[in-house]
Amino acid sequence: MKVLLVEDDASLREGMGELIADLAEVRSVGDVSQALEVLSQERFELVLTDLRIGGGEAGGRAVLEAARKGRQAVAIVSAASPEEVARALRPHVPDGILVKPFQIEDILGLVERFLAVHRGVEAASRGTTVPSEGDWVECSPGVHLASPGGGAGGAIWVRLVAGGQWTWAARPRGREAALLLEGELDVEGTRFVAPASFFVGAEDSPEVRTATGCLVITLGLDG
Repeated sequence: MKVLLVEDDASLREGMGELIADLAEVRSVGDVSQALEVLSQERFELVLTDLRIGGGEAGGRAVLEAARKGRQAVAIVSAASPEEVARALRPHVPDGILVKPFQIEDILGLVERFLAVHRGVEAASRGTTVPSEGDWVECSPGVHLASPGGGAGGAIWVRLVAGGQWTWAARPRGREAALLLEGELDVEGTRFVAPASFFVGAEDSPEVRTATGCLVITLGLDG
């Protein structure tokens, strides 16, 4: 699994990168232009970026927007309070916030949460069978959901017929890892072909469509 770290303080970037490397493959960059270039070429389970990268909040916003376009989770690092971060990024909502100064266990815990939800959805896809027909509920024409476990934090299956389209709402407030098991899916211009993983961010309800039909399993982020 891969994490993109965006931090313009070289010593902090090195220290954070060494910590994260115990959990995942880390790609570290020091400015917005590098981050945007990397995001155009690679995918990550988590993008961890300083809010004021390059000296202003516009930098963190640009990284967040680029990562969200590619359907990747984003956590913001900032000395500001969560409320101040939220105001600075509106209307966007990050999937996590790491407040400076932070302890080693804070950054490791945050990164592990995002890695765990991706591991969890992969494990759920291997460890369970596709829900039976009686488990599916039509939530929109040609769109069916199933949650055999019944719990809000458990796996939710999504099935779209060929030609189907939907305003994604497997979990009303987003923050879920998704694994495309069958078919193709276009998520607001980003095309995924099975098998492929993506992340639906906080407060996000993207428009999705499929020409072939598709089957997706999702799992919500803890905390």
